[in-house]
Amino acid sequence: MRILHILDHSIPLHSGYTFRTRAILREQRRMGWETFHLTSPKQLDCTVDEETVDGLRFYRTLPMPTARRRPGLDEWALMRRLEARLEQVAREVRPDILHAHSPVLNAAPALAVGQRLGIPVVYEVRAFWEDAAVDHGTTAEGSLRYRLTRAYETRALKRADHVFTICEGLRTDIVARGIAAHKVTVIPNAVDIDAFEPGGVADNALKIELGIVGATVVGFIGSFYAYEGLDLLLASLPALLRLRPDVRVLLVGGGPQESALRSQAQALGVADSVVFTGRVPHADVQRYYDLIDVLAYPRHSMRLTELVTPLKPLEAMAQGRVLVASNVGGHKELIRDGETGCLFAADDADSLTAALDALLEHRDQWPQMRAAGRRFVEVERNWRASVMRYALPYEALLPRRAVTRRAQA
Repeated sequence: MRILHILDHSIPLHSGYTFRTRAILREQRRMGWETFHLTSPKQLDCTVDEETVDGLRFYRTLPMPTARRRPGLDEWALMRRLEARLEQVAREVRPDILHAHSPVLNAAPALAVGQRLGIPVVYEVRAFWEDAAVDHGTTAEGSLRYRLTRAYETRALKRADHVFTICEGLRTDIVARGIAAHKVTVIPNAVDIDAFEPGGVADNALKIELGIVGATVVGFIGSFYAYEGLDLLLASLPALLRLRPDVRVLLVGGGPQESALRSQAQALGVADSVVFTGRVPHADVQRYYDLIDVLAYPRHSMRLTELVTPLKPLEAMAQGRVLVASNVGGHKELIRDGETGCLFAADDADSLTAALDALLEHRDQWPQMRAAGRRFVEVERNWRASVMRYALPYEALLPRRAVTRRAQA
């Protein structure tokens, strides 16, 4: 079986999106399938037509010429550029299936090329483009742009031969748009168990460098997007410090909210208790995980977080970490409150303070919680089991491709 994946971006860029993709490709190849990979013009710092990264060959679509922002027209031009490159690559590698991954800017070109060349198209939804735009501040829920984007997304879902998605929240939303339930398969986020070892010893030299020797560390590692709720974590800190003066918040990474978070820490008078490391090399991330006593995932409640499951809590559980998270839908699909982690009421700073205080008060329960989290990912959320779910929908589409090939011969 030959699958051509159409991607927004890929490694060597680092994001939850690229890490999920890499895991999928690795497991599909272990299953004996041939995979080919094309990225959109949104691949940053792209200057070549093809390159090999971590043993995977990627076809690239060169970026759009720099120009002033033209809402709507830019997206149309991007899709036309990707469509032309995709047709070129598809004619070269002759795939059995075109597998387009979010956003719909990738799905629409795939559907056009698939129709011309007679290749089945599957569409994998990791999040809805319209909801991501709300979080980025480029539109508002219910606006004309939001409604048009949603309609375009729904049209792509209806035209695809099969739809994959990452969690039950998104599957429910997709079926509610009129897509037959048997046409939608969940490929849940998972982890590579072999890549994570429970525990880890804190690097004392790094503790000294960051000024957290002797502190109880509540931390977050990742990109600082508004939906992650790091502002809520800082809002909960003054009350937590009154209860536990030794607490320090460690924020590892960077992103659009970094400046606002630094200003918030100053305004709250807690800047001395918050450590911003900036972005760190991927090879060093484990050293920072080992400094943290409790990982915090305080995501705000919105469509994006209610529907979409993140990767980071699964990675934390694979490492046997203790974690606290808001009770948004995406977290509730992953975390069993009081068993594999601790949930608090989303958007409620007092609830987060209380959850952290209770968790720190009952450290005797941590070994059991760590073991339960590790067990959960080992049994239910490993990539091999997850990727096996592609097999039946893929295989059901192969006879159609075989007919097209015979007609073209």
